[in-house]
Parts: sequence; C-alpha cells; structure tokens
Amino acid sequence: MLPAAIGAPAPILIVCGTRPEVIKLAPLYHELKRQPWARVAWLHTGQHAQMADQILHNFGIHPDITLTREGASLLDFSLGCRRQLDAVLAREQWATVVVQGDTESAFLGALTGFYNGVPVAHVEAGLRTYNLRRPFPEEGLRQMVGRIARFHFAPTERARQALLSEGVPDERVWVTGNTVVDAQQWVCANRGVERRASGRGHLLVTMHRRENWGADIERVCGAIATIARELPQLPILFPVHLNPVVRGPVHDLLAGLPNVTLTAPLDYLDMQQALRDAWIVLTDSGGLQEEAPTFGVPLLVLREETERPEALEAGCAAIVGTSAQAILEHVRRLWRDPSEFERMQRAGNPFGDGTAAQQIAGHLAAELGLRAATMPDSRERADVVG
Repeated sequence: MLPAAIGAPAPILIVCGTRPEVIKLAPLYHELKRQPWARVAWLHTGQHAQMADQILHNFGIHPDITLTREGASLLDFSLGCRRQLDAVLAREQWATVVVQGDTESAFLGALTGFYNGVPVAHVEAGLRTYNLRRPFPEEGLRQMVGRIARFHFAPTERARQALLSEGVPDERVWVTGNTVVDAQQWVCANRGVERRASGRGHLLVTMHRRENWGADIERVCGAIATIARELPQLPILFPVHLNPVVRGPVHDLLAGLPNVTLTAPLDYLDMQQALRDAWIVLTDSGGLQEEAPTFGVPLLVLREETERPEALEAGCAAIVGTSAQAILEHVRRLWRDPSEFERMQRAGNPFGDGTAAQQIAGHLAAELGLRAATMPDSRERADVVG
C-alpha cells in the first residue's frame, strides 16, 4: 500500500452495490464530501446494476470506482467482486472501508477490508433475528460483518445491546439512528416529495421475500382480494416484484379487481411518493418498516418475526404474518376504528431524527484522530432513536 500523505484528507472508501445500500449510504456520502478531513470515494460493485444506477442518479452521486460484474450467478459475482475489491484496497492506504447492512456487497467489502488490514465501518449494525433462515441470507451476512467490523453504527439502542451481548466492545458501538430517515428528509427537501392524495389515501402493498414464496403469497393475495371487494372505495396499489414466483400468483389472484392497481416495481422517488400518499402499508420489506413511520403511515408486517422490533414497540407497526385472518382483522380494525389508526399514526419514527449521517461522520473523525465540521453527541441522543 502507498503511505498516506501527512496532513492530507483521510481516504474513505464506501463499498455499495444494491438499491437499499445506495439509499442508506447516500446521506453519509454527502456528509463526508463536505468534511475537510475526508476524501471519500464511492465504489459500486455492480450487484444491482440498473436499479442502483437509478437511485444514484436520484441522489446526485457518480461512482468514483465501478467494478465489472463477472458472470450471472451469485458465485461468479462474488468471486469477481472479491478479486477486484482486493486490487482497489491494495493500491491505496485507506483510512476505513464503509459498508451498510447485510448484502453480499457489504459482506465482500467488509471481508476485503479485514484481509487488507483496513478498519471496517458498519452502518446499520446490530440488526438481528437470530434465525439464520429468516431473513436468508441477510441474517448470516450481517452477523459475519459484525464479527470483523471495527466501527459499529447502530440505528437503535436495541441494536447496540445486541452487539454488546455478542462481545463487541462498548467503545466501538455508537447509536446514531438510521440514515434512511436522513435520505427521506433529503428527497422531501430536494425532490418535491409531498402528500398529494385526498381523503385516506391508498393501501400500499409490497411482497418479495424468499421465505414468503409459494402458499404465503397466495394467502396474502387472497386477503387483499377480500379487502378490495369489501372496501371498493379503497384504492390498493401493489408494485409487483418482477420474479415470476411472485408475479404469477399476484396477477392470478388480483388482476381485474377494479380498485387494485398492479404496477412494475417503483423507483425510490416514486415509492416515497406512494408512501406519502398511503393510508396504511402491508409489506414484508425491512426498509419500509423504517420509512413508513417518517410519514405517519401505520404498517402491517407480512412476516413471522422482524429484526426491527422497535417499530412494534413504538406502536407504528404490527406483525400479522401471512395469515389471511390476521391481515383481515387488522385492516378492518384500522378502517373502522379511527382512534386505533391515529394511535399508530402518531407513534413517530423510532429509527432516527435525520442526523445519523452527521453523527457517523463525527464519530469517524474522532476515531481517526481528525476534526469534523460538526459532531453531535449521539450517545446522549439514545432516548430519541433507541
């Protein structure tokens, strides 16, 4: 590796490859760009190509380094990505490698940093279900990243406690909130996302997780069809995943219902607009569990467990699984009981206040022996985001 110049800005490498990673790392990238002590480079692994490019454009980010995706399988991608990452890490003395979440790109970025002796910073650290099959493979990947990361930026106090229980030193964990809230505030301010729906708005549905393929999707779609027939005045918007395993049963059971709109997957800005205009959300998405509370939209989780229990504890979300009966009971209650709806609507977002990126940059500066432009005390803010 080449030695870093004395007094020069610290080179920081952000490794990112998927749509959710772009969304959650974009605020940190922009924050680091404005820090005089940092020289940040954005590396795109190519894991999600077209989808990631679209989000990068939305946030005004042009990758400094773009890897070539090798092969069509996950194995081919992983081998090629790991080899190319190693070359990037070897040609400069990076101060830290930043990864986010629990994707293959995040794991490969962390592993390559670890092998090259570069401290790994993990954004959204400490999420756990402790069930390696749910979600698969994300639970395994984030646990493995947690074992080799140096800096752990936990979105909530619960995530921090999970890391401490696994033996991560207290001085290496900071509660910062989730950068997803920063991203939402940014697009509202810079891309004109505001509520446009009149009345209650629509019921927004998304479903894509592998563990829900098959009979679970069919049960959920059956419940949605019942809701559509019982409440013909309620618009239902369902952006449908392109995988035939999902698309097939959704179209078989819901196409043709007059108040159900089936669309292709929405880009980030359109999804934020759809959230802004929603009455409630039915989803198995982890990201939407974090985003819906920002706009005061009650959310029903189409899973048996969640690594984001803070939303359940705050009261802005409830688990319904894929039981048609449970889904119908919850939707009917929210429709008929304004006080229950308002209770969930007013719960607030337990995942942060929009200052996560600023806090992360401040802690990185302190740990690297540098001076940040601003550095709020996130540990004191644990009551806000924990």
